Amino acid sequence: MTNIPTDTDAHGTPKPFTTTPGQRKVRSFVLRQGRFTPAQQRALQSLWPRYGLDYQGQPRDLDTVFGRRAPRILEIGFGNGEALHHSARHAPDCDHLGIEVHAPGVGRLLNALAADDIHNVRVYHHDAVEVLEHEITDGALDEIRIYFPDPWHKKRHHKRRLVNPAFAALLVRKLAVGGRLHLATDWQDYAEQMWDVLDATPGLVNRAGPRGHVPRPPWRPQTHFEARGLRLGHGVWDLLYDRQAD
Repeated sequence: MTNIPTDTDAHGTPKPFTTTPGQRKVRSFVLRQGRFTPAQQRALQSLWPRYGLDYQGQPRDLDTVFGRRAPRILEIGFGNGEALHHSARHAPDCDHLGIEVHAPGVGRLLNALAADDIHNVRVYHHDAVEVLEHEITDGALDEIRIYFPDPWHKKRHHKRRLVNPAFAALLVRKLAVGGRLHLATDWQDYAEQMWDVLDATPGLVNRAGPRGHVPRPPWRPQTHFEARGLRLGHGVWDLLYDRQAD
């Protein structure tokens, strides 16, 4: 019987994440399901055994998962998987991990990976904080990418933003010394918050200098919506940080 990602029911429909009784955990996301096509549903059923990693809550041996030792790149919140698919195709010497809570995007990525017979990708359909805390060993990642996280633009929702001091410290732990953290956002006030948090996080050094950003690197493809926003005069900020020795 095919395993279904741990946060979905037998039909692939997301169900709420559970927490310890009496605790209420603030999530950096809501499950906006959107349109879940039959092809995406079939992908979750048929392709999950090939590409999916079921959350187990214990450290995972990535050498065993991929059958080799190679540089490891994690993308958190990969959306429809466009950037992850692009990176896996153009960097076959690297192993790629992706985490996404929205089932349609997971299904779309699985179909794209299978269509190109890509082997160097594994996917979690689970909460990124829980995966990082419990399944990824410290120093296991060579790069972490977070592209266009939900900006939670209303001030009262800023506490839900993914990039905060505790999360930044967690990212530092999971990066190998010399590793790279790459973030991108099209909300200036979120870029400002990223700078506030990350420039002050021990173990991270902004490659462009304090409160600096860089042009879009070649490994991050430009999305259709990003191109449209740029034509309308919207900004995009790419932030690169290097993991330094403690």
